[in-house]
Amino acid sequence: MHLRCHRYGAGYNEEATRELPVRIHILGICGTFMGGLAQLCRANGWEVNGSDEAVYPPMSDQLRKAGINLNQGYDPEVFDESLDLVVIGNVMSRGNPSVETLLNRKIPFISGPELLGRLTANMKVLAVAGTHGKTTTSSMLAWILEVSGLNPGFLIGGVPENFGVSARLGGGSVFVVEADEYDTAFFDKRSKFVHYHPDVFGINNLEFDHEDIFPDLASIETQFHHAIRRVPSEGFVAVRKGVAAIDRVLSRGLWSQQIDVGIGASISFRANGTDLINLATGTSVSWGLLGTHNAANAELAAGMAQTLGVPIEASLSALGCFAGVARRLSQLYNDGDLVIWDDFAHHPTAIASTLQALRAEILEGPLIAVIELRSNTMKGGRHIAALMQAVNQADQVIWVIPRNLDWDAGQLLRRDGSTEINVEPLSLVESLAKICQGQLVFMSNGGFSGLQNRVVERLRSH
Repeated sequence: MHLRCHRYGAGYNEEATRELPVRIHILGICGTFMGGLAQLCRANGWEVNGSDEAVYPPMSDQLRKAGINLNQGYDPEVFDESLDLVVIGNVMSRGNPSVETLLNRKIPFISGPELLGRLTANMKVLAVAGTHGKTTTSSMLAWILEVSGLNPGFLIGGVPENFGVSARLGGGSVFVVEADEYDTAFFDKRSKFVHYHPDVFGINNLEFDHEDIFPDLASIETQFHHAIRRVPSEGFVAVRKGVAAIDRVLSRGLWSQQIDVGIGASISFRANGTDLINLATGTSVSWGLLGTHNAANAELAAGMAQTLGVPIEASLSALGCFAGVARRLSQLYNDGDLVIWDDFAHHPTAIASTLQALRAEILEGPLIAVIELRSNTMKGGRHIAALMQAVNQADQVIWVIPRNLDWDAGQLLRRDGSTEINVEPLSLVESLAKICQGQLVFMSNGGFSGLQNRVVERLRSH
């Protein structure tokens, strides 16, 4: 029996999503979220096909391994008569030939976030939100629940090293989702996390970001308030104490149980080198992560796990064998003199946290940061002053910028000559491969055109 569902806003048949087989086509399938969703749908027994403008590894390899057929480009010819549903990623916009075809032919469609909400309707959902650290915190939480025997499903915007995949269905009763505040689809401008019906909603931090869709922080706070309105009265909202923006969100209404983490709360951790310390008991574990920001991520993960009956000490123990997340301060190279890191940091606060963590490492030589201004917020120029402050811990900074900035990139130069600006990242390979001491960190929410790996390959070939 095939699923024949109505279009978004016209009475989607929620019960029918459990009937098999289902044949769906996902537009924008190679993004982290949509690719993970595709794998969940496939694991649920559905036939899944997809299209994307750029089909490339590693996501394309994961999808094909899962038995998902991929199409390069957005040719509407892929929409045949046997198709039940089209799933829309938020990279799709009006004017795209596939979008125009499905609208003109009235092909049933739904957004990716809403479909995820349908898939997890009967699960207890734990949603990790905030401006920074969502991927790492979600990965920590999933691992804590795994060690505790809860066999969680998850959809995370990165690859937790303990699992080796970014998404899985798990046992079907508990689900962890990285809850992004970015908008849902071209036809639904609410934040994605509004669709996730969380039983436990965690807010780790809250700052201005996504300049392309939000005019100010207040508009982001409104979206967080909408998400809190979806949490049941028997559910939980876990928040970091002492954050003004979070306090403002809570002041607009809270109907669930509140759990506080951080300084002054009962759940408070401290990072001391590679030790993570529970300040309430003084117990500690050795782990592979660095920085106070990761201790903060661990606090929220432990607080959210506690709502499922996992003791804080059990969470701390599980974190002792947490292996981290790919591209979240991942060590790419270490010859004893030079250490090379790869990090996803792309907002001033996250950049500062990463550099502070690396500065705490006692190593000879300079701390060199290669930072790509890639996100719409960073390219917009609003955070120039904050960026300059964020890189104070770096001895040298190389800014990789797009060619079409509408503001003067010279504002990023420091007077002492310790910064440079580059528009072609691969031109840096030779000079960076000559560094022989200290720490070199690459920071971007993109791939730097493979610059990191090329530098490492060159060093290893010497």
